[in-house]
Amino acid sequence: MPLPELPAPIKEKGFIHTILAALRGEEQDYTKVNIKRAVVLLAIPMIIEMGMESVFALVDLYFVGQLPDSEHNIQTVGLTESVLSLVYSLGFGFSMAATALIARRVGEKDPKAASHAALQSIWLTALMGIVLSIIGYITAPVVLQWMGAEPATVRHGAVFARLELASSLVIMLLFMINGIFRGAGDASMAMRSLMLANICNIILCPLLINGLGPIPAFGLNGAALATIIGRSIGVCYQLYQLLAGRSQVKLPWRTDWKPDFPVIGNLVKLALPVTGQFIIGSCSWIFLARLVAETGQATASAGYQTAIRILVFFILPAWGMSNAAATLVGQNLGAKQPDRAEASVWVTARYNAIFMGSVMFIFLLGAPWVVGWFTPVAEVRETASLALRVMCSGYIFYGIGMVLANAFNGAGDTKTPTWINLVGFWLFQVPFAYLLAKVLKMGPLGVFIAIPVAETAMAIAAWVIFKRGRWKEIKI
Repeated sequence: MPLPELPAPIKEKGFIHTILAALRGEEQDYTKVNIKRAVVLLAIPMIIEMGMESVFALVDLYFVGQLPDSEHNIQTVGLTESVLSLVYSLGFGFSMAATALIARRVGEKDPKAASHAALQSIWLTALMGIVLSIIGYITAPVVLQWMGAEPATVRHGAVFARLELASSLVIMLLFMINGIFRGAGDASMAMRSLMLANICNIILCPLLINGLGPIPAFGLNGAALATIIGRSIGVCYQLYQLLAGRSQVKLPWRTDWKPDFPVIGNLVKLALPVTGQFIIGSCSWIFLARLVAETGQATASAGYQTAIRILVFFILPAWGMSNAAATLVGQNLGAKQPDRAEASVWVTARYNAIFMGSVMFIFLLGAPWVVGWFTPVAEVRETASLALRVMCSGYIFYGIGMVLANAFNGAGDTKTPTWINLVGFWLFQVPFAYLLAKVLKMGPLGVFIAIPVAETAMAIAAWVIFKRGRWKEIKI
């Protein structure tokens, strides 16, 4: 359908004014403001927010790569992050459910119900986070072993893995509360919490790894400590904003803090398919990481993990832009404006495709230069450059697929993208990677090729299903 024209007052304000409004977090009614302006207002802080989340891994990777035994350090960080992707999956899944539910209530102009849903989301997340932290702390060395890490890597990185996996509670809360902010359209608040957490991590990472004065050098484990402290400070900032009433979703001290099990049940019903989407994808990435480790040993594994961290750095900002589609779809469906919801998705998809296409061009030309920032080992740089160039060839389709998946989720149609992921990853990508890597003896290159091929096929499938429009009829 044709997109609405920009009203004259918005044209006069200009793009710079829109950017400044997005960064300041000016309150908007996203069911009425011009669609292109609404996408930009939400997307800019969401891109920065998700970019900040990916910076955690890159900062760790950079400083850890400068230590002795860098191959084992990089493999430890990479494999631990691969396992943490399961925690991220739960965090993203439940935060997306909260975003959808709160956006729908905001679109219905019911702020009290939105705040109540936010409180129940936090109760649920806290319980899951505690359980995951305990399990992660106990099983960390075994998990590294199962992931295909060499015995020296397991011995070297067991404490790092324990610390990171034991911080699951903090990770879950950070994701969930930012999902609450996004559903309310308060994207700048989510952005600020991640910026604060990252600033702390960037300062603490070299300090705790290398030591300074009375502060001992913790080496590899210092990277984990820095990340945990940084994220914890971000969570404290989020809770302060909610309790002080500075967010559009407010949790005053005098609120009813009791769990509301019907609302929690509705959240779980929405969240499980979304979580399934991410877990399906994350498990496939874990399998691919193990396949690379088995066919290429530590050097190839370190190169692949380096490329994945760089890849994720740019995928997460694109995911941030796609989060704008989820918020706009949820709020506009709540306001009984399905056509406007659909138009928002196409505008967001166009912007995301342009962004990802630009990144693809940069990586195809400058992969060795980009990789060179993160590892001094020539063999690791060579593998990482090859992986980055092959995997980025599907970037445009990644971008479009993300927007469509989040549009389904924002509408409450969380089952459709779950099925797309299940078929795309486990019935196509994983068998295809195994065929190329082991049967056809292509090794790690076969894994690299399977990734963009599968992502492209999944984006096309999502586009076909989205055009049918059944997502507009979902009630939550």
